[in-house]
Amino acid sequence: MRNVRLFLGAAFCLLAALSASAPAQQPVTFPSGGSTGQGLLYHPHSAGRHPALIVIHEWWGLTDWIKQEAAGYAARGYVVLAVDLYHGKVANDPDLAHELMRGLPQDQGVRDLTSAVAWLAARNDVDPQRIGAVGWCMGGTFAMLLAVNAPTLKAVAVNYGALPTDKSSLEQIHAAILGNFGGLDRGITPDSVRAFQAAMQSLGKPVDAKIYADAGHAFENPTNAGGYRPADAADALARVDRFFQQQLRP
Repeated sequence: MRNVRLFLGAAFCLLAALSASAPAQQPVTFPSGGSTGQGLLYHPHSAGRHPALIVIHEWWGLTDWIKQEAAGYAARGYVVLAVDLYHGKVANDPDLAHELMRGLPQDQGVRDLTSAVAWLAARNDVDPQRIGAVGWCMGGTFAMLLAVNAPTLKAVAVNYGALPTDKSSLEQIHAAILGNFGGLDRGITPDSVRAFQAAMQSLGKPVDAKIYADAGHAFENPTNAGGYRPADAADALARVDRFFQQQLRP
């Protein structure tokens, strides 16, 4: 019995320590045009002003994996706002995910995200000159739309999202761009990635795009049973970490 009590006591202490070290998570709302945006806010432990990140989910919604990524960035010293574009809805099958994505007007998504940037910039724990964004799949597409529509952003990481190539859109981008893409992706093809990179470079815009030759779409998502590639995912996420360190740290 004594051993059981010791084990339970140790387990409780471990859980308490993990809970104490985890970044605080807070549901928030913010004005978005004539409506209201929402998401989860993650705070780093240290005081003072911090760089900040907008985290943008895939077509599945604000899943546990996206929350895990958001919490990880907060643990590394960022104020993080994981915007919930579906306002509480989460899909667990492709049909529902497709329905939710089709039901999200692009202008509404962009409005929520640009409003989120403004809301973060007004916080006293955020340095408004050091705000970035990261997104995956649908969220990667919205990350690029945000780069076009929020000129104050300093850095944007896009993971297998659709890319603009028209000059009028690219000219509005002032953020440094980093991208990770799958060479076997049939939606966001290597040709489209190369065209985007060439167009950005022709305008003198900072861009770093990497194509993982043997990876398909959504290769970073560990719940993607048929397409998750752990080694490529680890490399891609490490690239994003280094990118934000370089672009958003003083």
